[in-house]
Amino acid sequence: MPSVSQKGLQMPESPIRKLVPYAEKAYKAKKTVYHLNIGQPDIKSPEIAMEAVTHHNLEILAYTRSEGSQEYREKIAKYYQRNNIPVAANDLIVTTGGSEALLFAMGSIADAGDEIIIPEPFYANYNGFATASDVTIVPVISKIENNFALPPISEFEKLITPKTKAILICNPGNPTGYLYSKEEIKRLAEIVKKHNLFLVADEVYREFTYDGSKHYSILEEESLADYGIIIDSVSKRYSMCGARIGCLVSKNKDVIATALKFAQARLSPPTFAQIASEAALQTPQSYFDKVITEYQDRRDTLVKALKEIPGVVVGEPKGAFYCIVQLPVKNSDKFAQWLLESFDDKGETIMVAPAAGFYSSPGVGENQVRIAYVLNKESLLRAVEILKIALEKYQD
Repeated sequence: MPSVSQKGLQMPESPIRKLVPYAEKAYKAKKTVYHLNIGQPDIKSPEIAMEAVTHHNLEILAYTRSEGSQEYREKIAKYYQRNNIPVAANDLIVTTGGSEALLFAMGSIADAGDEIIIPEPFYANYNGFATASDVTIVPVISKIENNFALPPISEFEKLITPKTKAILICNPGNPTGYLYSKEEIKRLAEIVKKHNLFLVADEVYREFTYDGSKHYSILEEESLADYGIIIDSVSKRYSMCGARIGCLVSKNKDVIATALKFAQARLSPPTFAQIASEAALQTPQSYFDKVITEYQDRRDTLVKALKEIPGVVVGEPKGAFYCIVQLPVKNSDKFAQWLLESFDDKGETIMVAPAAGFYSSPGVGENQVRIAYVLNKESLLRAVEILKIALEKYQD
């Protein structure tokens, strides 16, 4: 029998989705499962986006331009300009989700064996994108003890080699919820300019910042015009994960020209989803104000309840809608599986994402999980209650 590729064998499983078979068994056993494992918001998508698709006047569902429709790109550029990011329509390429934007970015700036430095823990699929692109991730560890703040620049300096092509950050962070300060972005700007590297910023959670904090984009830094690449998406901003529309943004013309060749190879982004995403740009600020207030309340509710469980340590997220939680267990993979397979409280259990998959360093994060606070406050409180009972019963 023919064998599959080594690349395929090395492709990591998603720590977010690999427990799905156990969840399905839990459903068959008539258990209620509280999903804390995946960043699928329960917030309704903007009505204006849904109506745009419902009332379209297309007669042919045709290809659009490989870089996305001109109208949509012009409107995205205006959105960025309103957010102090001085880009034009020809500085961006519409992609099939932020995922494709990340693949285009890696393919455009790195050759096989090249290295990208990433503070960890990081979005787990970076591991998969790197494997698909034959890129090596070099992790620099941020720690729960200081809330996953940017590691000292000296730690980055130690890791830079002739093969280093970029530093990649997620801001605000998935899975940590950490929001990089303006000062931290400036420190990163200095190091990439010093070593002639790209700075790639996954900014899909830009709108979701709390406690009066403000997001500072890498392209607000004028000096990063030739070095900066933004990864973006409508998935979380408008609660439109299924649209699969994102974009790659850069003022570096060579990067855009190269990424466009990757875009041409896959022909075009989906037409209906672009229609919905273009309409979503008209969403009023009141929508975001309401959503941000809701997420901040959920965060406060979740963190307060988690801190009341003996042996639990939790980071303090300042953005996005995730937090890393350190549990009094040896192996969170086994614990997460046990929660679905062998445990329930009054017919209810929880599903979490084991955090080891959000690290690249072996053996790190094995007693941590990521929790997404995308459920209402009552469900979050019940989920934490279930977690407390489970920890009391679990035998490591």
